[in-house]
Amino acid sequence: MAIAAGEYAIGKPVGRLLVRTARQGMAAKVGHDLLIEATAWEGHVIVPADPATKPTLVSVRVDLGALKVLEGTGGVKPLSDGDREQIRQTMHKLLRVDQHRYATFTSTGVEIHDDRATVEGDLTLVGQTRLLRLDVRQRDDGSVKGAGSVVQSRWGIKPYSGFFGALKLRDAVDIEVTTGLQEIDAPG
Repeated sequence: MAIAAGEYAIGKPVGRLLVRTARQGMAAKVGHDLLIEATAWEGHVIVPADPATKPTLVSVRVDLGALKVLEGTGGVKPLSDGDREQIRQTMHKLLRVDQHRYATFTSTGVEIHDDRATVEGDLTLVGQTRLLRLDVRQRDDGSVKGAGSVVQSRWGIKPYSGFFGALKLRDAVDIEVTTGLQEIDAPG
């Protein structure tokens, strides 16, 4: 990736962090595949002048209390405002937002290959820290786009189920991050 050495801010308002869920089970046609946005998140990227002596670092903090359901596809009927509020309450309960308001990610390794990179790091979610891998690419406009998958059960989260288990949320949820890199001026 041809990102110049320096320190960069990522997150709102120069970026979007989306979560995509999928349904499964015998009653899957009743439920919705959800598109959820993290409306409050921030992070930093530090690209060293000499990557051989210092690693590239990426850190992100997401306010789980500010997750917003943007849309639900599939299902028997469209999502109502009441459905969105019920989903928000369920997310807060499953993610234990009252005890663990923030999810954090800190890179432990970055491998760069031309305009692509693999970023591995520690994702802390509901008080549990596990490895997360993101595949990242630099876009023509200089922004970066990353994608990965969070298997909820690895963090001790029991995926949502309803209708006596006939409707289930797939254990793996997809994460997509698109962000500009806003250079942070060094103190002078």
